[in-house]
Amino acid sequence: MTPDILCIGSVLWDIIGRSPVAMRLGSDVPGRITRLPGGVAMNIAMTLARFGLTPALLSAVGQDAEGEELVAACARMGLITDLLYRSEDLPTDIYMAVEGANGLIAAIADAHSLEAASDKILRPLADGRLGSEAMPWVGMMALDGNLTVALLSEIATSPLFARADLRVAPASPGKAERLLPLLAHPTATLYVNLEEASLLCKAQFDTAAEAAEALLARGASQVLVTNGGQACAEGRRSAGVITDTPPPVMVTRITGAGDTFMAAHIVAERKGADRATALASALRAAATYVSGEHAS
Repeated sequence: MTPDILCIGSVLWDIIGRSPVAMRLGSDVPGRITRLPGGVAMNIAMTLARFGLTPALLSAVGQDAEGEELVAACARMGLITDLLYRSEDLPTDIYMAVEGANGLIAAIADAHSLEAASDKILRPLADGRLGSEAMPWVGMMALDGNLTVALLSEIATSPLFARADLRVAPASPGKAERLLPLLAHPTATLYVNLEEASLLCKAQFDTAAEAAEALLARGASQVLVTNGGQACAEGRRSAGVITDTPPPVMVTRITGAGDTFMAAHIVAERKGADRATALASALRAAATYVSGEHAS
């Protein structure tokens, strides 16, 4: 089966604790704890599958019991898992977060196996299964920032990515600066929030539009900057910046919202939507997601 898009990066288990009350340091409150397939690449792939696309996952997943269960869950959702790097000695990665009524309280991402696997996850792009240096993959790739700085720097100049439509997102604000090598990639679209844009530009911005302008000035070809419930921006080199505001909703979950936004925007552009329509579609999908419903 030929994939519609490649999702490259973290595929792991999300352990999320949610409480309906506001929390602070040291809070001990009742709530719900869930375990679901997650990771930036996985979240994007799941959303793309709900929109009717067939994504392939390029990541590292252990051969432990958690890994077998995760791969089976991916397959049930219609995701292509044959290209995963399955390590015998690396455990399946995991992400743990605590969310309260006042937002994300804390999170820890244990993506050490993905980082240790490094360029092994990219082998299908070079060995003929998806392409080679002479005939690189032509199509969309969703790339997340859980990869190492060295690997992201390699991707930025690799002929394996020279003809791809790269869609790039940081794994978290703490890893946003890893994307600097890809900032000026001629076919890359960056999806960041206001904090991540500030880190990439080493400056503070009051609005998403200001951040988008700054990223374009630093060499980006296309950027999307979100800012929670405030106005978001999409900018393109030589075409300027447009903005739109997400619909107001009651927020019930946060983890995965940015990935849903990115996936919905990708789908809209694949369908040929203009800039304003694609941005509005992505904002609606993210709002639906954070309200507790599936974006569709």
